[in-house]
Amino acid sequence: MAHGTQTNTRLDWLLMKPLNRLSSNFKSCGPNAEYYRNRKGYFSLNIQTVSCPDLKIMDVVARWPGSCHDYTILKKSRFFNRLNSGEWGNSLKVADSGYANSLRIVTPFINPRNDIEELYNESIIRTRNPVERSYGVLKRRFPILSFGSRLKLQTTQAVIVACCVLHNIAIDNKDTDPPALLDIVLPDIKNMNIIEHHIDEGNARQQLIDEYFSHL
Repeated sequence: MAHGTQTNTRLDWLLMKPLNRLSSNFKSCGPNAEYYRNRKGYFSLNIQTVSCPDLKIMDVVARWPGSCHDYTILKKSRFFNRLNSGEWGNSLKVADSGYANSLRIVTPFINPRNDIEELYNESIIRTRNPVERSYGVLKRRFPILSFGSRLKLQTTQAVIVACCVLHNIAIDNKDTDPPALLDIVLPDIKNMNIIEHHIDEGNARQQLIDEYFSHL
């Protein structure tokens, strides 16, 4: 996608996506239990991860209750501060539609209006494919991330982070294809935060449309 681009924006992709919603049946949530009830009615954590094309997880935030919106978690994260400080230079981060477009974050169009926006969406989907695969690999490697935990909240959070660390170690050792779980079907939990955001701090998505995709 970056080859031959006419825009001044350097397309170094980090892929950002919530790890769906980890179904976590906590041993005890205390007086704030309802904060962890998500829109589907069960208790969970909403986990933010940042991944790269080699399937490694570069950043994970595992402390927010299931009722929190993806973009709220992003704005409160250290990753967001690092992103806005320009630590990664003039690069773009690809996210799903649960996030807002900005000067440094690009997401697909929910309702593309023409062929140019369709082409842009196709490119974003192809760029995100390795990340979608990384979540499948992670959940096959550690089924607890799909089927839920009966541990205490703090222990569950530590387990999630530990799973991400062990996943990265496996990737470093070229173990990218864990065995399939026989006779087990992992639940398909869709992103429940799909909403088109509009913010006025710059729009890299529109810049890509105007300076690159409209010339193809």
